[in-house]
Amino acid sequence: MFDMDGTLLDLHFDNFFWQVLVPRIYSQTKGISEEAAREFIHRRYAGVRGTLDWYCLDYWEEELGLDIVSLKSTIKHKIKVRPSVERILQELQASDKRLLLITNAHPSSLRIKLEHTGLADYFHRCISSHSLKLAKENHGFWESLQKIEPYQPERTILFDDSLPVLRQAKREGIKHLFAIKQPDSQKAPLDGEEFPQVDDFDHILPSLSPDHELRKNGLRQNEQ
Repeated sequence: MFDMDGTLLDLHFDNFFWQVLVPRIYSQTKGISEEAAREFIHRRYAGVRGTLDWYCLDYWEEELGLDIVSLKSTIKHKIKVRPSVERILQELQASDKRLLLITNAHPSSLRIKLEHTGLADYFHRCISSHSLKLAKENHGFWESLQKIEPYQPERTILFDDSLPVLRQAKREGIKHLFAIKQPDSQKAPLDGEEFPQVDDFDHILPSLSPDHELRKNGLRQNEQ
């Protein structure tokens, strides 16, 4: 299981959008200073952080009176796939593993990003938490996921840049959990040793594992 924003994609797009562009457009629309707009909007952000509304574009369109979906499309050129993401997905796609994209992104945001990057082609299924009416960090999300995508928690790996999400996944039994060291390429790497951190997916490619080398060598011997 892979998260999307900050894991597969550079989180700089979302940070720029919500922290810079939205306050800027809001200030222009309402005729107030950017500082006042930023202060107002950040208070609204803080009020719903950690809930599904935090990720809901419909909620923010109603709350701020802005066409958030169209606004996102105007800067889609800033959407960037993180280094080595496609390489690890290609290797996993060639294996017998089931690949899932599990994101808190609103379906409209998910569509924009998948159309721009083409990453959907690597996954068996792409799921927005909005379809379960819970954010990934909310109690019961991972249990609810079982109803639409049965999985074995003890045999599942989850890559996610959010500590609250990883903590909730741990509470609900997912065994193999990895954080992302630098979700936003324009910001400093994250500190912390709570979960193993992935700096570059190139460092954990399946083809680098000893088992892979043994299998490869065995095939060569058999061919000989």
